[in-house]
Amino acid sequence: MRMKFTAVVAGLAAGPAMAAEGPFISLGNTDFVVLLAFLLFIAVLFYYNVPSLIMGMLDKRADGIKTELEEARSLREEAQTLLASYERNQKDVQEQADRIVAAAKEDAQRAADQARADLATSLERRIAGAEEQIGSAQAAAIKEVRDQAAMIAIAVSREVIAKQMTAAEANRLIDDGIAQADAKLH
Repeated sequence: MRMKFTAVVAGLAAGPAMAAEGPFISLGNTDFVVLLAFLLFIAVLFYYNVPSLIMGMLDKRADGIKTELEEARSLREEAQTLLASYERNQKDVQEQADRIVAAAKEDAQRAADQARADLATSLERRIAGAEEQIGSAQAAAIKEVRDQAAMIAIAVSREVIAKQMTAAEANRLIDDGIAQADAKLH
């Protein structure tokens, strides 16, 4: 009803229609014909219940928009919950990564300390082995020098004895050696 009243007031308040010359209510007046066509158009719209159809469509559209807004709010809340969950997970993963890095550093430090200790032990063993080899080589060199000295002394003694000894003295020494060997064997 309110719509009808608005349409009539709008039609009557039309400035150009009131400004026309001659009788207003006449089919020769185009403004009057336009007014009649407009009123007829409005009447047809009300006859076919177009305003309620339009209102129904607008209400349906408004309900659809409300549903979409509620769904958007729900999705937003879900997204915020998911974001908070991911942020907690990221924080947990970062803490775990920090713990892994710290553990790896500690393991590396322990391995380095163990390697140093193993190296020191290995060096001590090698030094002890080298000292033992040096001692063995030194003992062998001393023995070789003594053996050489003894051989040289024997060779010199032989030459000296050979020069100083006579055949009679050599026979007497041989007989003494045989007698000593016979006494020791029996």
